[in-house]
Amino acid sequence: MHRNIEIILNTSEITAGTRGASLGPGAIMAAARKQNNPFFGQFPLHPLPDFNHFIDQETTTPFAKRIEGFERMFEVIATKTTDLLTAGKFPLVIAADHGSAAGTIAGIKTAFPDKKLGVVWIDAHGDLHSPYTTPSGNIHGMPLSISLADDNKEMQRNEPEDQTVATWNRLKNYGNQEPKLLPEDLVFVAVRDTEEEENAIIDRLHIVNHPVEILRREGSVIVIQAITSQLNECDIIYVSFDVDSMDPELTSFGTGTPVGNGISPQEAKEILTLLAQNPKTICIEFVEVNPCLDNKINTMAETTFSLIEAVVESLNA
Repeated sequence: MHRNIEIILNTSEITAGTRGASLGPGAIMAAARKQNNPFFGQFPLHPLPDFNHFIDQETTTPFAKRIEGFERMFEVIATKTTDLLTAGKFPLVIAADHGSAAGTIAGIKTAFPDKKLGVVWIDAHGDLHSPYTTPSGNIHGMPLSISLADDNKEMQRNEPEDQTVATWNRLKNYGNQEPKLLPEDLVFVAVRDTEEEENAIIDRLHIVNHPVEILRREGSVIVIQAITSQLNECDIIYVSFDVDSMDPELTSFGTGTPVGNGISPQEAKEILTLLAQNPKTICIEFVEVNPCLDNKINTMAETTFSLIEAVVESLNA
């Protein structure tokens, strides 16, 4: 099924805890050019304004760092995602850090407010913190809590400032849709590094995870069948791929929060291409390539580009 693919480039890294992810989209493009591959000349590109200047300012919201800049970035990517979807396009998002995904999900729901959204979250981390539970204050650990509109106050450890609370509540209710995602319509793949607060919300909401050992034992096809069955009632599906879902020993350490015992690049390719073949899938996002941390020059970006190529081939098969 041929898709009208257009690429959104989001270089804002304001929700990450380490620097360099803003260079990730460019590193992926460099990987293509190194191969003399005209991939990025084949699709319309939509570079978004970045808000990285907020990194150079002292943050006054320690439990949601730079949330004022994040709100602006969130609105920009949400608007672009909505515009492309309502025009019948397939947004392929290449973003710096995973905070981007909250805006993408908001944009999808704004485009299709009456459709039931399923989310496949391929990541080492749960990203289920809120300003009330975060140990770091980094918002790239919070996008799913925004989408689920769940603060997990049962596990509260922080007292966020009034500014943080007001902005956080606006983000959750963006587009007058709260929540944008139901827990039964969220599925994890390869999540293996979570904190106590996240474990509590995973248990309370019965969020399904397909860990690496199950994927390896049963195979990608069986896992995708289980995901498809779980999301059977969903009208549309969004896939969010964090490169730290992959094992850094099999790729590189070119990402902000690498975690061992992840999936292989081949397993990632199998999962992503199978998901891309699902006609309900309307948007796929790649995040968290950080060439500044890459111990093998630009290997993470090169690996990610190979995955993007495989996804596009499946989308247009």
